[in-house]
Amino acid sequence: MDSLVMVVALGAVVAGFVQGLSGFAYGLVAMSFWAWTLEPRLAATLAVFGSLTGQIIAAVTVRRGFDVKALLPFVLGGLVGIPLGVALLPRMDMDWFRLVLGSLLVVWCPAMLFAKHLPKITAGGRIADGVVGMAGGVMGGLGGFTGALPTLWCTLRGLEKDAQRAIVQNFNLSMLLVTMGTYLASGIVTRSMLPMFGVVAVAMLVPTLMGARLYIGISEMAFRKIVLGLLTASGVAMLVASVPKLLARIV
Repeated sequence: MDSLVMVVALGAVVAGFVQGLSGFAYGLVAMSFWAWTLEPRLAATLAVFGSLTGQIIAAVTVRRGFDVKALLPFVLGGLVGIPLGVALLPRMDMDWFRLVLGSLLVVWCPAMLFAKHLPKITAGGRIADGVVGMAGGVMGGLGGFTGALPTLWCTLRGLEKDAQRAIVQNFNLSMLLVTMGTYLASGIVTRSMLPMFGVVAVAMLVPTLMGARLYIGISEMAFRKIVLGLLTASGVAMLVASVPKLLARIV
């Protein structure tokens, strides 16, 4: 039990710092620690709780306002996607869970790292924004990964740093509130999980505040190289762990 608490706390510390600094990625960072040792439903629930806690802190410490017209398509799409993700969660197999998460990390993180060199996307308008929001909602229902796809999309749209953070931060906050409410209503959250909620909240508080304080001064590119490089390595490790097992099932 002690080792489990340490893993949960370590994941919360690192993920809290990254979320405070960037405004997203709590679930992805935390899962790179938790997916190895926690049952998928517990890992997903803690990721949603930690992400929501971090977004509430960010709403107070890193205020960026928001453009309702720009945000609304993402939120409406996300509201459609969340129930789909929640419905998939109880049926998630650990090996497939690692494969999906690892694949997401391996594809998404390098794409984000080199997004500066990708062409700016102008087509699709609000419909495309809504589709991306729906995909973010599905990922949120699966474990609080609401910000990954919208962040990549906003980057490809060519939005400046603060405009992107305003959309992603407010999208994450609204989606995570709905996701946690859905988890509670559907019985995914159990009494046995509550002590771990406390571990996550305590462990992430100071790192999240530290990350938020560094947000303005740190070089965005330096941050991306460090964090996305580590996440890519975590994704590769998860694929190495899951692919042989899945292939063995097929054979």
